[in-house]
This record gives sequence, C-alpha cells and structure tokens, in this order.
Amino acid sequence: MRQWEKTYFPAESNRTIMAKIQFSRGIDEPAVPDVRLTRSRDGRSGTATFYFERPQALNKESTDEITGMYLIDEEGEITSREVKARFVNGEPVGIEATHVMKSPADWERFMRFMESYAAENGLGFTKSQSGS
Repeated sequence: MRQWEKTYFPAESNRTIMAKIQFSRGIDEPAVPDVRLTRSRDGRSGTATFYFERPQALNKESTDEITGMYLIDEEGEITSREVKARFVNGEPVGIEATHVMKSPADWERFMRFMESYAAENGLGFTKSQSGS
C-alpha cells in the first residue's frame, strides 16, 4: 500500500493552483485529504482512497449538493462517484471517496494529478514497507 502524507514546506507565492478537488462542480474543496493508494501486483489496476476531515463541502452553511469527486488539473478531469459522508453522533465529520484505476494508463494519469496536487498542497509520498 502507498500513502500520501502531509509534509510542510513553503508554497510558491506566485504560482497559480492548477490541481484542485471539487465535490460540487465549480466549488474548490480547501480541505487537503489523506490519500491511500493500493495497486495490484501486476500493476494493471489500483485504488485511491481519499479521506477529508471536516471538509467545507459538509459545512452546515453549504447548500451545494455533493455530486461526486472531481480531480481537476491542466490535463482535464478525473471523476469518481464513490463518495460517502462519515457521521459521528449525527454530525458530518468527513468524506471518504474512492477512485478505481482499471488500467496502467489510468494509474499514470492519476499519479500525474497527484504529483501536481501534492506539490501545491504540501503533501509528501511515503511508500509503505511490504512485510514478508
């Protein structure tokens, strides 16, 4: 399993953010997720699971419907409809979204998005240690 973790370094102040995540079209989500990646042994498929803690999309003031997770960058858009809100004591506390990659090309496209998004949002890549 691979995982993206937050690291802290100063962002470039004159850079326009190109990679973004939205749950409702046209509304950028400012919460930065934890992302966990898994990939099949043959490399043909993989899964990215995003966890957003207290995202703006779940604020009580928000009236916009969550229609999916849209990963948007200079190459275009990657869409996932597998989006679930998490609740504790009836209050929304997070969003978990899953993106399934069904081919090596899907994996490479997702990784290009993640590299841009990670650089712009202070995320670092950590490869988990496989045990055997």
